[in-house]
Amino acid sequence: MEGTTLYKPRHTIRIVTAASLFDGHDAAINVIRRLLQAGGAEVIHLGHNRSVREIVMSAIEEDASAIAISSYQGGHLEFFKYMFDMLKSEGAGHIRIYGGGGGVIVPEEIDELHAYGIARIFSPEDGRRMGLHGMINVILEDCDGAGSPMLNGELERLSANRFMELARVISVTELAAAGETQGIDELHDHLDAKAKEIESEKGTIPVVGITGTGGAGKSSLTDELVVRFLEDFDDKRLAIITVDPSKRKTGGALLGDRIRMNAIYDDRVYMRSMATRGSLNELSRSIKEAIAVCKAAGFDLIVIETSGIGQGDSSIVDIADMTLYVMTPEYGAATQLEKIDMLDYADFVVVNKFERRGGEDALRDVRKQVQ
Repeated sequence: MEGTTLYKPRHTIRIVTAASLFDGHDAAINVIRRLLQAGGAEVIHLGHNRSVREIVMSAIEEDASAIAISSYQGGHLEFFKYMFDMLKSEGAGHIRIYGGGGGVIVPEEIDELHAYGIARIFSPEDGRRMGLHGMINVILEDCDGAGSPMLNGELERLSANRFMELARVISVTELAAAGETQGIDELHDHLDAKAKEIESEKGTIPVVGITGTGGAGKSSLTDELVVRFLEDFDDKRLAIITVDPSKRKTGGALLGDRIRMNAIYDDRVYMRSMATRGSLNELSRSIKEAIAVCKAAGFDLIVIETSGIGQGDSSIVDIADMTLYVMTPEYGAATQLEKIDMLDYADFVVVNKFERRGGEDALRDVRKQVQ
């Protein structure tokens, strides 16, 4: 019903959203993920035409409470059951699955999927009876407080090839930074000690920071770097942490960097999306702890991608060993370059989308400013 008020969760809820493989219809899932964000959820959106493996890997790496899928391609029985089975086989059977497909998924099939273990398949009748807000409330209420804020042996099992443990420890550091759980000092000490032990064995683990204006193409560039990393090093492991802003009004967030990344679904690559959660800059309040987790796990390289920044933002230099500033030719007059703080600090500057009009002039002006 249109007058239904959105449920406000007491705890942070993380939900992976996507449209299923061979399904290019993303209008429905875009509406759903916007409402989930409005309800205060952090939504890791994958876009359309996503396979079960991509969705399951994302949900595990992101420590998601649930997966919400739009499926209009007709193969929903196999798709949802395969997803349920894969989650269970990966030890992630606690992650709930929600779905919908309009009239494509008939009542008998909905009953079959519910009996199989799918949390909820919404039908057109649900839409008429409950309204969009009512359906969103079912997901939010089901997931609120479903996960435990405590660790249960994950620290002892922490390694670069155990993504579920990695995800859980990072989640606990986020909760601790927000004051939602205890023991952060002991956790810091353990992670720092483990990271120092790892680095004493394999040398310094470099942290590369990628920052730039919103829409400059940071995620696409990061994905290309992942491709080169995997091709050039067949025995190295990479961790990627991306940050997107939380909505001040609702607390929700669109964590959408995975939409532009296709090379990350590899056993040697771990990716985690983080929201700023009240941070006053372009980084999460627990970003240092997340880096410590990845170092303690033994990754060979850590890449941090910030949310979009303005002219005076340069917080990435405080946590990264090497920084890369990504921009486009559309920065305004050449005098605007004098106001960009990162041009004084960045080790590399990328003028992305160079094929656009003014690209050559932009490169010339940026070179002059850096000099």
